[in-house]
Amino acid sequence: MFNFISSKLYAPKNGSNDCASRGLKQNCALIMPGCDLSSLFAAAKIGILFGNYNLFAIFTWQKNRNMKKIFPLILCILLCWSVAKAQTGNRTVIISTNAGDMKVKLYDDVPNHVNTFLKRAEAGEYNGTLFTRVIKNFMIQGGAPDSRNAAPGMRCGFGDKAAEIMPEPDTVHFHKKGALAAPRQPENINPAKKSDMSQFFIVHGKVYRPGELDTLELVKNIPIKKKAMEIYYQPVKLELALLKKDNPREYRKRALAINAKVDSVLRATPGHLIFTPEQREAYTTIGGCHHLDGQYVVFGEVTEGLDIIDKIAAQPVDGYDRPKKDIRINKIYTTN
Repeated sequence: MFNFISSKLYAPKNGSNDCASRGLKQNCALIMPGCDLSSLFAAAKIGILFGNYNLFAIFTWQKNRNMKKIFPLILCILLCWSVAKAQTGNRTVIISTNAGDMKVKLYDDVPNHVNTFLKRAEAGEYNGTLFTRVIKNFMIQGGAPDSRNAAPGMRCGFGDKAAEIMPEPDTVHFHKKGALAAPRQPENINPAKKSDMSQFFIVHGKVYRPGELDTLELVKNIPIKKKAMEIYYQPVKLELALLKKDNPREYRKRALAINAKVDSVLRATPGHLIFTPEQREAYTTIGGCHHLDGQYVVFGEVTEGLDIIDKIAAQPVDGYDRPKKDIRINKIYTTN
């Protein structure tokens, strides 16, 4: 059974890179008629390559009399680059299903997953497939090629090894409700944790109480803290006990230093658990699945249509978690 735990770059359509280049030249020409466009465009490329768009530095350079002559040129390059940069931000898609539509924002910091997803979506590879694994308070998973035209009750959703791509480092995104992520095979047969882009899952999750998150942190971190205390506290335990009575100020100073070292060890140890303020806000309001964090690549989030996730997650399922009534993906298409 396909275990859900969670390469090419997407080529812009219709030569959009060339169009962007022409647009940059034309915009510069409008601002600075008569300028050498080839030299200007070359300068723009160099500026972009080295990231020379610090306005503070540019205004500092303007104090130099010679720099005043090229200041409009630099400002023009910055303006055009800002426009071009704005056009390559987070992209949006619609996942249209027979249960309703979900609007999804795709993240721009996991480009290989996003580009692979978009390439498959534009090729229609998700069209007509089913949500094959639906578990309330957990997730809904769909898109598998073998689910297209699958007979009622047929077991499907096994994925496609040929569609696997390497994971991308991600310490920012997490599995809140609506998170769009890539499933994968378990580590015993997939040690590289490659994502299977032939399908995807969307988190349904549960809402946690703040105290639950505190307890989860405590239970997860106790073994790590215990080992750190054995290193930094146990050797000076008796000394600190005497110091607490004789010199409270020095005791507090030493105790704070030990706590800082223990905390440093905790944060540096793989497997520790400290919820960020953003995670706490999400998990205690809309909910999610915290135990998936760090295990799968999250490459987008549902911004409209969370109720559709609820609707799909509430469907009766068979013994393999496939909805008894087919929930079909009609089409996935971009809106920008």
